[in-house]
Amino acid sequence: MISRKTWTALALAALLPVSAAADEFTAADVERWQAQFDEVAAEGRSLWTDSALGTNGVVCAQCHPNAANTHPETYPKFQKQLGRVGQLWEMINWCIRNPLEGENLAADDPKMIALQAYAYKERRGVPLAPGKH
Repeated sequence: MISRKTWTALALAALLPVSAAADEFTAADVERWQAQFDEVAAEGRSLWTDSALGTNGVVCAQCHPNAANTHPETYPKFQKQLGRVGQLWEMINWCIRNPLEGENLAADDPKMIALQAYAYKERRGVPLAPGKH
């Protein structure tokens, strides 16, 4: 006897075309996506050294040259400055508010995404270690 859950799964699978696998992509797709990531990370590098994120002339690179000591691979983790477990974007905002004396960026702000992309690109190849200090 087939369970209702299995029957539902089989029925749904029958509706999907065989070629609709979510992980199907071409080498051209990968190349295009990598180019887009590299472009966003380059924008993040530019922002990292831009005093316009704050109001006092301080830039991210003064404390974190080449995104050093940001350890994006360790997020989410407890952050003393936040007093709780937080995400990388929250710590970027903490730095923008405090050392840079600027305004928070929304988590989905293109500038925030670019800043994170740059930090992650600089740490590419480092194993994920969420929660590590």
